[in-house]
Amino acid sequence: MTGGVQKTSAVGAPTRNTAARISGWAAFLGACLIVGIFVTPMFWLLYGGLYTFLLFVSGVIAIPAGHLGRRRGKRLGGRDRGVALFAIVTGWILILLSLLLVLAYAGLSAGLALLADPA
Repeated sequence: MTGGVQKTSAVGAPTRNTAARISGWAAFLGACLIVGIFVTPMFWLLYGGLYTFLLFVSGVIAIPAGHLGRRRGKRLGGRDRGVALFAIVTGWILILLSLLLVLAYAGLSAGLALLADPA
């Protein structure tokens, strides 16, 4: 790609910003997992580690893909740059929430260990 010329996939059709779309879907998946935690608390108690892992993975996917989408959106004239920025912010929030959940699991385990101690 030379200069500011857009690369076209078909005649007259501009290329898509797939990195921004991937980051947007990863952020959406993470947000749905958070909603799933509140809607199905019994599944969260049974499969809390899986929920937490998927939250972390979707955040880790959303952040770099969002940065790539912002860069590609700049070359495509601003296409899907807002989606990419939303995914970056949501990705950091998802990682923060997953780390808070890990701390909650550790605190719960430590508290239960103190209660079960026969001393």
